[in-house]
Amino acid sequence: MSNTSYESVLSGRYASAEMQRIFSAQNRYETWRRLWIALAESEQELGLPITDAQLAQMREKVSDIDFARVAEIEKQTRHDVMAHIRAYGEVCPEAAGIIHLGATSCYVTDNADMILIRDAFGVVRAKLVTVIRNLAAFAEEYKALPCLAYTHLQSAQPTTVGKRASLWLQDFTIDYGDLKTVADNLRLLGNKGATGTQASFLRLFGGDADKVLELERRIAERLGFASVFPVSGQTYTRKEDMRIQNVLAGIAQSAYKFADDMRLLQSFGELEEPFGKNQVGSSAMAYKRNPMRCERVCSLARFVMANAANAPMTASTQWLERTLDDSANRRLSLAEGFLAVDAILNVLIDVTGGIVVYPKISEKRLRSQLPYIATENILMEAVKKGGDRQKLHEKIRAYSVESEVRYKQTGEEPTLIELISADPDFRLSKAEMESILDPTAFIGLAPRQTELFLERFVRPILDENTGVAVRAELNV
Repeated sequence: MSNTSYESVLSGRYASAEMQRIFSAQNRYETWRRLWIALAESEQELGLPITDAQLAQMREKVSDIDFARVAEIEKQTRHDVMAHIRAYGEVCPEAAGIIHLGATSCYVTDNADMILIRDAFGVVRAKLVTVIRNLAAFAEEYKALPCLAYTHLQSAQPTTVGKRASLWLQDFTIDYGDLKTVADNLRLLGNKGATGTQASFLRLFGGDADKVLELERRIAERLGFASVFPVSGQTYTRKEDMRIQNVLAGIAQSAYKFADDMRLLQSFGELEEPFGKNQVGSSAMAYKRNPMRCERVCSLARFVMANAANAPMTASTQWLERTLDDSANRRLSLAEGFLAVDAILNVLIDVTGGIVVYPKISEKRLRSQLPYIATENILMEAVKKGGDRQKLHEKIRAYSVESEVRYKQTGEEPTLIELISADPDFRLSKAEMESILDPTAFIGLAPRQTELFLERFVRPILDENTGVAVRAELNV
């Protein structure tokens, strides 16, 4: 790392070493070389005059990349693929004449991108599963713990801590399904040639179309892909990048929702993200415990969601069989999108694995609002004892306003229960009133909903990924 030149903060500060390795120059250009080897091996098998010695030399030098020499050649040629072909040929002199035989640049650039994306999705999948597992355990543990719910960020009918976690969890399970659909169906470009017609390969094989198609199948098989794009211009359709980026943006959206909710709940004092023993919350206010990890998630998530817009704009402006204005954009947007999501998931693993719950604060906040939430139940009980529904409804409305005004002006706890129990028209003792205010009477099916959701929708994902668990990797 140089401190005198710019470096992406994603690699310098946030993303894991594993994800950085996938998109590293060494791995990318080794992948190019593996593609050239797969091409040459398959061409040899189908009858082209390529020797075992040439192949052996290519395999031997697959990692021997002289980046300084590549840069020197590219400065002359203004062409990155040609620079790498020449540099590879210089360390493989016997094979120099058959490297890239019949191919166009996108044979290595597009196919390599798809290989890197496949590998990156593998990392994302494992980390997403870990987040799902952490949240599932949390939801199960707190499925029956009542807490105040909010609509419009105003107090509403109670829910449970676990049920709220199931809402976060559901979003991530949707993301998992989207990821699985896209990642499990990734395809190579194959060997389509300069404009997608495979004309150069057809000439190489003397007009034998079956051999050209078989060449493509063998290359895909060698590189671990079940299929290739059936048709293309010079590149695979950039619409595929949109699908890939949308998966990343979906994870970012879910992460943002979770982290934003956590920030609110930490402000309320009900939940808290893990806080290190020596962690500093503020440079000025030493007492503070800021939700900085969740704030980081929100910050990175905004980047990922905005970054995803690159893909449809690029896909929609690909002139005819290809234009190069996708190149620089994709070099940035694809790698940075994966690095950012990786960073998000690193933080989420850490946070979801150590959420701190403060039941007493949740209970206190809930009980402060229960008198208002319970008014319908109180009304029903009073009517059962012979009260006039319309008359009592008006009295509850008036008492609620009085209690709320008093609370807001004086800071005193709500006096609604005292006001109602003192009114003989309600015919309810204070003890009877208190029995109505049992928090568990207001959470409906929240515990059961959580159980069913975990059983039916989360458990299959976890069973499918038995043993998959990733430890949080936080640099800062």
